[in-house]
Order: sequence, then structure tokens, then C-alpha cells
Amino acid sequence: MTSVRPKGAPSSTGRRPGTLGGRLQAIPFLLPAVALVGVMLLVPFAATVYQSFTNDDGFTADFIGVDNFFRLASDPLFGQSLLNTVMWTVGTLVLPVGIGLLVAVFTSQMKGGKWLRLAFVLPYALSGAATAVIWGFILRSDGALNQAIAFFGGSPAASGWLLEWPTNTIVMILANTWQATGVAVILFLVGLQAIPSETVEAGALDGATGYRLFWHIIVPQLRPVTVVVIGMSIANSLRVFDMIWLLTKGGPGGSSETLAVTMYRQTFIISDYGYGAAVAVVLAIIVVGASWAYLRQQLKES
Repeated sequence: MTSVRPKGAPSSTGRRPGTLGGRLQAIPFLLPAVALVGVMLLVPFAATVYQSFTNDDGFTADFIGVDNFFRLASDPLFGQSLLNTVMWTVGTLVLPVGIGLLVAVFTSQMKGGKWLRLAFVLPYALSGAATAVIWGFILRSDGALNQAIAFFGGSPAASGWLLEWPTNTIVMILANTWQATGVAVILFLVGLQAIPSETVEAGALDGATGYRLFWHIIVPQLRPVTVVVIGMSIANSLRVFDMIWLLTKGGPGGSSETLAVTMYRQTFIISDYGYGAAVAVVLAIIVVGASWAYLRQQLKES
């Protein structure tokens, strides 16, 4: 016969799992993961923070304190980059998340809905570079969009759609929405399938139909999935780079840059490594701060 150890009884090593001794026993198993995180993330971040306090140009690196951060505060291009980053964050929260939720809900019970969902999911399989190439063909001055507008008797934008702010930022957010909605549809569909049918039926019997059923029954049940989707959207919007760089390179005149693009240009194009590191530190603080505030709020509400 096999014996069953009572709950809370000491393990075969003589130490309970929740005691200090049990926790100390777990340290050797955690060390490889902690070491990997330290080498791959913490050490480079510490080096970047130190570099942000220097005037490193690739040849010399003198310590100058917080001068790079004062330059950021007085740089109009940095202010424009910060504004564009906010626009990207708002756009990628409202559009891909909202459209993904609506598509998942309205096609989950629709006959042939899987084919309609496919139109939203397929672009997600494309890389950011491939998406930028497609939309570059559409948005340039002699591109498909202007040709379609002229065909239907409209007045196409003479300078195209990527040469003036805020139009260039808005159309790139729409292009990103075309590609990013697919993952939201997939995740929300998984969440819908996990909702017990009895919950929806009970709500319908209580008179909740249409909008009321959606808002008061379905949306609260999708909260765990929504937390994940919104968290992913915030992180991705704050570090968006490839689409902007391939479509406009942050131009014209830096008008469409986000913080990630500014960091890349200052570091690898201008070779002002200290200033680029300062932008990277600010971006890291914003990403970590926004993610922490959002997750903390969600934990308080749960």
C-alpha cells in the first residue's frame, strides 16, 4: 500500500515546502534562470544607463552627468517623438483591440464566420517589414490608394500620404491595425470559447439581449483575455520601429518618429551613442512604468 502524506506534513527531506528551509532548497533551481536574465537583460541595461551619462561618440566617452537628459528636455524633435508615441499607444489600444473584440464576438456564432475571421487573421502572419512594403505601395504619391481615389472621381493627395504630419502617423497606425488585429481576434475567440454557455443562457433568460448581453455578460467574462491583449498592445506600441523606419524613416524632418526610431537614429545613424542611450533609458522607464501601472490596476480590481 502507498502512504499518503497529510497536508502540511514534512517532506521526505524533513522540511516543509513553505518554510525557510524549503525556500532555500529552491535557490539552486532558480539560479540558472536568474543568471540568464541578468546576463541578457540587467547587465546590458546597466551598461546603457551608464552610457546615457556620457558623451560617447564611438571613440571617446567622457562622463557628463545628466547633460543628455537636459538635451532631451529642450529638444523639439524629442517632444514630437514623444507625442507620436502617445498617438501610437492610443491608436493601437483603440483600434486593434476594439476591432478584434467585435470581430471575434460577431463571427463566433455566424455561419461562415471563420472565413470572415480569416481576412483579419491572415495579415498577422506577415512580418512588420512585409506589411510596410505592402502599405508603401498603397500609400505613396502614385500608389494604389491615390489611383483608386482618382478612378472614382476624387482628388488624391498630391504629396501622398506619408509626407505630412499628422497624416503620416495616422495612416501608419491604420496599417499597423491591419496587421495587428489578427492576434486580438485569436485571443478573444479563445476567451469566448471558455465562457460557459450556461452563463450566456442565464443572461438571456433575465432579459439581457444584444448590446446589454454583450456589455454586461460577455465582456466581463473576457476580462482575463482582455488584460493580456491590452498589455501586449501597450508594450508593442511603445517600441514600434520597423513599419515607421521602412515607410518614412521617421521623416520628413523627424515628424513621424517615435521614441524607438529616435533612439535608433541617434545611436546608429548619427553615432551619438550617449544621447541615444538617454532616449533608450527614457523609453525603458515609460514601458516599465506603463506596464507596472496597468498590471497593478488590474490586480487591484481582481
